[in-house]
Amino acid sequence: MLVAGCDVGSLTAKAVLLEDGRILSHEVRRVKPRPELSAREVMEEALRKAGRRWEEVAYCVGTGYGRVRIPFAGENVSEISCHGKGAHWLLPSVRTVIDIGGQDCKVIRVDGEGRLLNFVMNDKCAAGTGRFLELMAKTLGVGVEELGRLSLSSRRPIPITNVCAVYAQSEVLSQLAEGASAEDVAAGVNQAMAARVKALASRMGVEREVVLSGGVAKNVGVVRYLEEMLGVPLLRLDFDPQLVGALGAALFARQKVGGS
Repeated sequence: MLVAGCDVGSLTAKAVLLEDGRILSHEVRRVKPRPELSAREVMEEALRKAGRRWEEVAYCVGTGYGRVRIPFAGENVSEISCHGKGAHWLLPSVRTVIDIGGQDCKVIRVDGEGRLLNFVMNDKCAAGTGRFLELMAKTLGVGVEELGRLSLSSRRPIPITNVCAVYAQSEVLSQLAEGASAEDVAAGVNQAMAARVKALASRMGVEREVVLSGGVAKNVGVVRYLEEMLGVPLLRLDFDPQLVGALGAALFARQKVGGS
């Protein structure tokens, strides 16, 4: 039976198709101004990749920032529950999921069945989110996907002390004007991100095993610094970490139609 999960966040829209307990196809797209358009576009592409039609989807669950605006979703589930469920399905040993989204960061605790036990969340400003990294990458004149690799070449990371993203941008510009290398500034940016995530995780405590989900999980610099600050290794997923929420939504859809 074909089911779907659609995750419309503040930066990207994601879709995952599941059939008989296996991932059939998936897609990630940059969001459009209207969440319903983002949802339809990303789902249509996932269906096209799978060679399937809309009418074959037995049930769809929506999640993410724009979840209430997904017109074809039978119901919506919070991204907190979806990231917990998706990560646990991929790695059943997981007990802590750190999801860094475009506009917030969440530390999620799950039980042995992937059910939500507790969470803490920071959504007060852009610091510690994907938007922070996008702004810093733009300031450095590189793509956000380059920040991680760039920072690993640093010999002397330059601390970014401002917690406000706007002031941090000014700080980065000042460091560059004074002759700092892009590598050292990138390392400072990633360390600042990791420090904010670590502070959030410390409010709840981190129970091993730990995995990072969301697009920021692709930043190797943030991953390395966060491992150092937490003092625990982060498990690696054999799946795009940006799709974990959409996967969790598809798993909820599977439950809805009687799948295990």
